[in-house]
Amino acid sequence: MADPTRRSPTEFDAVIVGAGLAGLVAAAELVDAGRRVAILDQEPEANLGGQAWWSFGGLFLVGSPEQRRLGVHDSLELAREDWLGSAGFDRDEDEWGRRWAEAYLEFSAGEKRAWLREKGLRFFPVVGWAERGGGMPVGHGNSVPRFHITWGTGPGVVAPFVAKVRAGEAAGIVTFRFRHRVDELVVDGGSVVGVRGATLAPDDAPRGAPSNRDVTGEFELRAPAVVVASGGIGGDHDLVRAAWPERLGTPPASMLSGVPAHVDGRMLGIAAASGARLVNGDRMWHYTEGIRNHDPVWPLHGIRILPGPSSLWFDATGRRLPPPLFPGFDTLGTLEHLAKTGHDHSWFVLTQRIIEKEFALSGSEQNPDLTGKDLRLLAERLGPGAPGPVERFKERGADFVVAEALPELLAGMRSLSPGDVLDTANVEREIVARDREVDHEFSKDLQLTAVRGARSYRGDRLVRVAPPHRILDPKAGPLIAVKLHILTRKSLGGIQTDLSSRVLGADGTPVHGLYAAGEAAGFGGGGMHGYRALEGTFLGGCLFTGRAAGRAIAAD
Repeated sequence: MADPTRRSPTEFDAVIVGAGLAGLVAAAELVDAGRRVAILDQEPEANLGGQAWWSFGGLFLVGSPEQRRLGVHDSLELAREDWLGSAGFDRDEDEWGRRWAEAYLEFSAGEKRAWLREKGLRFFPVVGWAERGGGMPVGHGNSVPRFHITWGTGPGVVAPFVAKVRAGEAAGIVTFRFRHRVDELVVDGGSVVGVRGATLAPDDAPRGAPSNRDVTGEFELRAPAVVVASGGIGGDHDLVRAAWPERLGTPPASMLSGVPAHVDGRMLGIAAASGARLVNGDRMWHYTEGIRNHDPVWPLHGIRILPGPSSLWFDATGRRLPPPLFPGFDTLGTLEHLAKTGHDHSWFVLTQRIIEKEFALSGSEQNPDLTGKDLRLLAERLGPGAPGPVERFKERGADFVVAEALPELLAGMRSLSPGDVLDTANVEREIVARDREVDHEFSKDLQLTAVRGARSYRGDRLVRVAPPHRILDPKAGPLIAVKLHILTRKSLGGIQTDLSSRVLGADGTPVHGLYAAGEAAGFGGGGMHGYRALEGTFLGGCLFTGRAAGRAIAAD
């Protein structure tokens, strides 16, 4: 006779939908607690780690030793002011997002760094200053540098959690089920008790590349806890446009994808069909500095330029962007401004001297020195010349124009401008006028004032911000123009959760047995960022919500 206490092969303590960072962190917590876990993902095993693997590995920390060594004085109070000024919480459904934001701020100013260091993570010594803000202390932006780059970038963030979960697999308490697409949550008596779906045909597509959707069978797995950690909607441009809010202008007719096509938002609707409350779907985080990848992995694959503050920024018609919409200052403010022009692209104009000092490319694969922990390559980055991946984009990228003289540069820009909308005469007038402002120590050009202010920070002066110089100075050349596209990236809204990552229903009470983490949960509460993010907070939100989900399930 069968032992009635013995579990069947399809029963687990938890089923996690999504093998990205949030799902892995939740699983790692459950492994520590000795729980049996099944991790499901519709993609092949090559995609273990999800979007986090592709990331630059930036993490938001408050009051860190890295900040203090660079003379940066930070505090929880200042970070809270910056976060709330950026979030702009103004809805009844923001209550849980606000609570998550407060908890995450305390985590970032408290145990976060020690917790990560215990797992082997280390940080590049220069702290980046992302999202410098909209010009007012009570508004959007980071008052001080807080962007801590992980030594090892995204793969370095993912690695300790993969190792922990793989150890659980070796011990027989973790089961990976790749090519398992969840189509339905199993609900019994108002509780979520498992998942149903389709098994997909094997596929040897490399990481990030599209995989087949050929159905080979069906499955059902049961567990008293199900975690939705499946990401957002950035890979489906139709969903992005459908959610696009009026406040950001007209949805772009063309965009690049900063995430693979499988980031499709399917599980959001599936969770909602089982009682989950979705909130803040109109809040999103897309970049305006996207460039076409000369070696794409997924459809419409774009790379984001992480710019320093010196490049001149023009809209598609050749008008310079107004203050404070300088490179690296206000992502959504710039997106809103450009969307309202009716055009889907804009331009950077800069010099070789600027690109060498100020251009970085987002993505683990675009930073082999930091990703591979290669000190020799890192020394080259800190020396003269632009990093190798940046130079390759300059040479091969379809969006780059390089010229020795301004007429040649303007002709190249015009050739990449559809509909002959670019007023090159105005571009020239703005460049010449800006160059006059460099010739004296006073200036009414607020961008120059911002550049000079940035260089008062040791980190920017060392590796991030070029000394002010004339754009048309031959010694600073050649001249460079970069055509920039809107690049989809993150959903800021999602499934509403409490501080234990339990999914909440329409009446505000938990949906028994259902949890959500990472981007699917709006990085906490259905939107802990509110309207705007401070950067370094997406990976951190996956870490924090995944940890909360795993610990809550383990304690139940």
